[in-house]
Amino acid sequence: MSQYFISDLHLDETRPDITEAFLRLLHSLNGQARQLYILGDFFESWIGDDEDTPLQQQVAKALKALAVSGSELFLMHGNRDFLMGEDFAQRAGATLLPDPSTIATPCGPLLLMHGDSLCSHDARYMKFRATIRNPDFLKPFLARSLEERRLTATQLRAMSQQNNRQKPADIMDVNPAEIAPALRHAQTQWLLHGHTHRPAIHRFEHDGQAAARIVLGDWDEQVWFVRIDAQGRLELAHYPLTQSFEDAKVLDRL
Repeated sequence: MSQYFISDLHLDETRPDITEAFLRLLHSLNGQARQLYILGDFFESWIGDDEDTPLQQQVAKALKALAVSGSELFLMHGNRDFLMGEDFAQRAGATLLPDPSTIATPCGPLLLMHGDSLCSHDARYMKFRATIRNPDFLKPFLARSLEERRLTATQLRAMSQQNNRQKPADIMDVNPAEIAPALRHAQTQWLLHGHTHRPAIHRFEHDGQAAARIVLGDWDEQVWFVRIDAQGRLELAHYPLTQSFEDAKVLDRL
């Protein structure tokens, strides 16, 4: 069986097509996935585990079924859903994974990140990221009613979208200067992340050895995933939301 990695689904009630594609993928991975890693921005927003919407319940139930079938499931926070907590993870049969984390794979140690912390060219975003994750912000936020939190989350998303429209595209991409220190700290040559919505395998040399940065795509129009099989072959693959896992095409491989 293989290890699978996905990111940036941005699950939301307004996009039932993405939810349906995700549920179909889980069905296809039954008996195929030794592990499934979801590397952040799984949901479009998360205002606390106490929200517990029908969508969240449906997704947790489907994940739990895959876990019961024998797959190990891991959830990493993204910039949209960093408030996802242990309550949801337990209901989904999953383990919350710190960002960053280094895991063992058949192709060697692999550094996993959501990816937003690598985008240090965007000074405004990095300041915003630090602010909303500060306990001094979070404690009063979580003490508010669900309706108040939903309103705040909507306002923050609108502000973020407006700011992003005014930024050059390259500012919102990974700062190359962040990659080598991250790999060196993790003692690996391989980095896998999402967030930027720019799927690709970037090959380069790190400390005199071959290295790669693998970027997962978002699920706006395509299902994107990385698969590492038992022989250590890594593939970045995709297929349209309306199609199935069996229709996947490999964009690149290592």
